[in-house]
Amino acid sequence: MSLRHALLGLLSDRRASGYDLLKTFETSLANVWPATQSQIYTELTKLAGSGLIAVAAEGPRGRKEYEITGEGMAELRHWLTEVTPQRTLRSDVLLRVFFLGVLTPEQAHAYLTDLMEMSRSGYEQLRQLHDSVDWDDGNLSVHGRIALEYGLRFNAMRREWAEWAAQQLTQPRGRQGW
Repeated sequence: MSLRHALLGLLSDRRASGYDLLKTFETSLANVWPATQSQIYTELTKLAGSGLIAVAAEGPRGRKEYEITGEGMAELRHWLTEVTPQRTLRSDVLLRVFFLGVLTPEQAHAYLTDLMEMSRSGYEQLRQLHDSVDWDDGNLSVHGRIALEYGLRFNAMRREWAEWAAQQLTQPRGRQGW
């Protein structure tokens, strides 16, 4: 997924300023595709330059409100239906697990314990986000809840897996439960 398509998707629902989009990223897309203020504003400039969005209104202090154009909607639909999602998985977390054998057993166990805590914390943050959003029946709300559920389930699974992995490290070699 690209930031370009995330912004087009958000603007397909309603007009928004760069600030509005940043807040939406912070409260809904952060677990799917995080973005910084500078990344968002840079991409908005590129999208406007390529005709995929247009400035719909200008306010005080140079505030611009953007809307998706017909060309932008066509690009979003094309991306959704014609572009195969990237299936490349790169995980710094799992790469480290692969090499835990170079650490002492205590260090390896501590890494997995930290991973359990990180997953628990991530789950709690998403649960709080879920509880703080005023959900409605709009497209972004419905599909946002579905994406948020993925994040909740992923963090729960990763915590359970880290617990299992830590138990494997305490088993004598050749006696692991696999």
